[in-house]
Amino acid sequence: METMEALDAPKTTATLRPTRSRLILGSFRALSPGLAVAVGGALVAIAITAFVQGLSPLLVAIALGLAARNFGLLPEKLTAGLTVASRVPLRLGIVILGLQLSLQDLAKLGWGIPLLAVSVVTIGIFATVILGRLLKVPPRQTMLVACGFSICGAAAVAGVQSVVEADEEETVTAVALVVLFGTLMIPGIPLLVNLLGLSNEVAAVWAGASIHEVAQVVAAGGIIGGTALATAVTVKLARVLMLAPTVAILSWRQRRAGTAIGMKRPPIVPLFMIGFILMVIFRSSFPIPTGVLTTAGSLQSFLLTAAMLALGTSVRLKTLLRRGGRTLALAAGSTAVVCVVGLGGALLVA
Repeated sequence: METMEALDAPKTTATLRPTRSRLILGSFRALSPGLAVAVGGALVAIAITAFVQGLSPLLVAIALGLAARNFGLLPEKLTAGLTVASRVPLRLGIVILGLQLSLQDLAKLGWGIPLLAVSVVTIGIFATVILGRLLKVPPRQTMLVACGFSICGAAAVAGVQSVVEADEEETVTAVALVVLFGTLMIPGIPLLVNLLGLSNEVAAVWAGASIHEVAQVVAAGGIIGGTALATAVTVKLARVLMLAPTVAILSWRQRRAGTAIGMKRPPIVPLFMIGFILMVIFRSSFPIPTGVLTTAGSLQSFLLTAAMLALGTSVRLKTLLRRGGRTLALAAGSTAVVCVVGLGGALLVA
C-alpha cells in the first residue's frame, strides 16, 4: 500500500506542472486577439495622424475603438485582451512620461514657475470640482476632467482613473474632452497673444501653464515662434510633475473613505506612480542621449494610443452622448479657469 502511494506521489506532482503551463498558455491565447487589435489599431491611428496634420493619435484611436464597438465589429473573444490593453499600457505610458522631466531644467526658470504650476493645478482642480457640483456632473467624471485639464491631459486622466475607480466611459469622455479643448487652444492661445499684444516670453509661459497636453503645447509653442517652444514645454512639464502628489492625495482620500465603509484600501502611492517618480529622478541624475529620449517619447505615445483604442471599444455611443451638455460645460469652464490662472501667473513671472 505504501509502495503504491509512493509511486503515485511523483505522478501527482508531474501532472500539476503541465497543468500550470496549459493555464498560462490558455491565458495568453485568450488575451492575444484583443491585444493584437489594440496594437494594430494604435498603429493605424498613428499612421493616419502622420498624413493628416493637427490630428491627435489619441483622438483617432478613441474614434476607431468607438466605431468598432458601435458598428458591431468586435467578437466576444476580444474582450479579455482589450480589457488588459485599456489598463496596462496606460500605466506604462505614465512611467515613461517621467523621462521627459528634468528638475534642472525647471530650476533654470526660477521658483516662479513651480509656484505657477502648483497654483494652476490646485485652483484648476478645486474650481472644476465646485463647477461639477453646480452642474451636477458625476463626481468621478468631474475629477477626471479636473485632473486632465489642470495637470497633463490623457496621462493625468489615466493616472487618476484607477484611484477614483472611474469606469471606461467616464475615462473616454474625459480624454476626448482633453483632446477637443486642448486642440482648440493650439490656435487660440497664439491668437489671444496677438490680440493682447503679449511678449513671446509671456506667451510661452501662458501656453505651458494652460494647454492640456504636452503635444498640444509643442504645437502652440511652434506657432508662437522664437524661444517660446522650449520655455512652454518646460513650464508644461512643471505641471506634469504635479501628477504624483495629486494621485497620492486622491489615494489617501480613497483610503480614508474605504476604511470608513470597510472597503479594501488602495495604496497611497500606486506602483506605476513610483515608477514615474523613479524615472524623473533618473532623468535628473544622469545624462540621457537625445535619441533615447525621442524613442521613449514615441513609445509613450504609442502605449497611450493603444490604451485609448481599447478604452474606446468599451463605450456604447448612446451612453456617451447622454453625458453631453453638462460635461461639455464643465470642460469649457475648467479650460477657462486654467487659462485665466495661467495668464495671470505668466504676467507675474515672465
